[in-house]
Amino acid sequence: MTRLTKTPRWIAHTCALVFGLLAVQAHAGDGALYGPVAPKGSTFIRLYNATNQEVSATVGTVKMNDIAPLGSSDFGFMPKGNYTAQVGSQSLPVTLESDHYYTLVHLPNGAPKLVEEPPFKNKQKALVRVQNLTDSPLTLKTADGKTEVVKTVAPSAHGDREINPVKVSLALFDGDRKVGDLKPVTLTRGETVCLFVTGSNGNYSPVWVTRPVSD
Repeated sequence: MTRLTKTPRWIAHTCALVFGLLAVQAHAGDGALYGPVAPKGSTFIRLYNATNQEVSATVGTVKMNDIAPLGSSDFGFMPKGNYTAQVGSQSLPVTLESDHYYTLVHLPNGAPKLVEEPPFKNKQKALVRVQNLTDSPLTLKTADGKTEVVKTVAPSAHGDREINPVKVSLALFDGDRKVGDLKPVTLTRGETVCLFVTGSNGNYSPVWVTRPVSD
C-alpha cells in the first residue's frame, strides 16, 4: 500500500503566496495593455486640431498634449459636469453629459468649438459621419457625384450614414459643385469614420478622423 506524504504547511503557504503574486502581476499587465476602464456614467472627449500648428488642450483631468496639425487625440474620460476647456491660449466653457462623446475642435482661426459625437454601437457595419464646420451646406457623394452617401449637412451640424465595411473613394460637394475628391478611406466594422470639414467661402479643408465604436 502506497503511503501519501502530507505537504508541509510552510510549502503550501509559499505556493499560495507565489500564485497570488502572479495573479496580481497578470492583472497589472492587463491594465497596462488595455488602459484604465472608464467608470459608469463618464463623459468622453478628444481634440481635433484643424490648424497648421501643433496644439495642446486640457479639459478637467483630461490632457491632450502636442496634437499635430490636422491630427486628433484619443478619447479621454472624466466625470460629467461643467468645465472650462483650455485650447492653446483660448478657453471655452463646456457642459459635458454622462455617456456622451465630444470632439473639441481647434478651428483654423484659433477658436475652440465643441461638437457632439453620438455613439455608434452597430458592430456589423461602419458609420460615416460628416461634421460640417463651414458656412455652407455640404454633401458627401461617390467620386462620380451620382450617389449621395451622406445627405446634405447644414453648417454647424452633422450627418451620418451606416454602410458596409469597404474601402471607398468619396468626394465633397457644395450643391452641384465638387469641392474636391477625398483621400480613400477604409471602413471597418464597428468604427465611426468622421469627416471634419472646416473653412469658409468655398475654401474647405476636409480631414478623415477614425474612432472605434463605443461599448
